[in-house]
Amino acid sequence: MISVNFIKSLIQETIIEKNFFLVEVKVSSSNKIEVYIDSEKGIRIEDCVLISRLIEGQLDREKEDFALEVSSPGIDQSFKVKEQYLKNINKNIEVLSLEGKKISGKLVLVNDEGFEVEEMKSKKHPETNKKVKEIVKHQFVYSRIKSAKLIIKF
Repeated sequence: MISVNFIKSLIQETIIEKNFFLVEVKVSSSNKIEVYIDSEKGIRIEDCVLISRLIEGQLDREKEDFALEVSSPGIDQSFKVKEQYLKNINKNIEVLSLEGKKISGKLVLVNDEGFEVEEMKSKKHPETNKKVKEIVKHQFVYSRIKSAKLIIKF
């Protein structure tokens, strides 16, 4: 069976050379290989073809049959690696905590342990009774969230 680590080793050098980052590699028990790559500037079809050919050139279909898909992660997919958070600084994201609480706001800080989101809230001013906007900062640790996704507005 083809291993995830073997696939990663085949493409690691090229990913670094091209300033891509690896989001995820999956290999099913039936040898369906899924590779998700991204970069600061996004991924083009030509980039996916390059990685696909690189992998195919190192695998022997005579020994093991496989299916291969190389793509960028979908915009509706949850972030999986720190680089995805870095790519989306100053953009609006939605975070779902392990406790089930949803927070939407601007991603403002990313580090090795987690990230910070600024949520814009409206509340009534105690003296004037008028609505005022207030920024609430939320810190998250990667291991304490279910998902974090980019909010897409059309």
